[in-house]
Amino acid sequence: MRKLKKSVLITGGAGFIGSFLCDRFLTEGWSVICLDNLFTGSKDNVKQHLGNPDFEFVRHDIIDPYLAEVDLILNFACPASPVHYQHNAIKTIKTNVLGTMNMLGLAKRVGARILQASTSEVYGDPEQHPQTESYVGNVNPIGIRSCYDEGKRVAETLCFDYQRECNVDIRVIRIFNTYGPRMAPDDGRVVSNFITQAIQGQDLTIYGDGLQTRSFCFVEDLVEGIYRFSQQDKYSGPVNLGNTGEFTVLDLANKVIASINPKLKVIHKELPLDDPKIRQPDISFAKKAIDWTPQITLDQGLERTIPYFKECLALRL
Repeated sequence: MRKLKKSVLITGGAGFIGSFLCDRFLTEGWSVICLDNLFTGSKDNVKQHLGNPDFEFVRHDIIDPYLAEVDLILNFACPASPVHYQHNAIKTIKTNVLGTMNMLGLAKRVGARILQASTSEVYGDPEQHPQTESYVGNVNPIGIRSCYDEGKRVAETLCFDYQRECNVDIRVIRIFNTYGPRMAPDDGRVVSNFITQAIQGQDLTIYGDGLQTRSFCFVEDLVEGIYRFSQQDKYSGPVNLGNTGEFTVLDLANKVIASINPKLKVIHKELPLDDPKIRQPDISFAKKAIDWTPQITLDQGLERTIPYFKECLALRL
């Protein structure tokens, strides 16, 4: 008798990171169910798999229960940029809380392992630098970013309560700034904003003085870390996954300008509320648990990302 393939449910599977996870698990021989309501995801990100008998696309919102017999759940369903998650803050909270409860309930029901995509935003505007997994954060519970920041914190709470009370097999990862092909040009995050503005010949918009720092991880490195952590049996997490290279927003702007159009300059605007001043992961635990370190530098990643945005914007003309 032919052995059945292991199956994975990827919520948010047509999104930026989720679609790369679909690629990876199919390559590793899994059967993949890609679940997405297409609020920020795009079917174009997974169109290469639509004829594959091991791939199924389902348009569904995880706020509503979903039933499937699977071995693994990767919960990536949630808008991740401020522009998108603030568009409907209540919906964002529901996705993080009700949606995560639905996925944990499914994991409990079918005995699946579940990996929760959390975020560096659980650290808020950190008073510890770099941020370790033991740091409990400095988050405003009533701010304009709280629907995402606090929503993800509650999602983590739910995961560990389901583990303690129901013995659900959980994995929790905290994703730091990630970029690469398949980001939407109107994503609203700093890498996509800068590249899109530069390609269109616009001066780059920096909020605040530009000295706030970020750590940028190329999506290929991130997916490798996610896959490794989802497959190991020893640790539940949470684990930081991100690139430790720390750059100011002004550094990034200058790199994009140099790569696309040296004649451009930067324009400064007022800093949004609750925008973190520093962000850099401590990945000591990831190195220990899964022997993972990002391999792609920011310069290399931009070199691979800019052509994708040029193609996307050319198609819009």
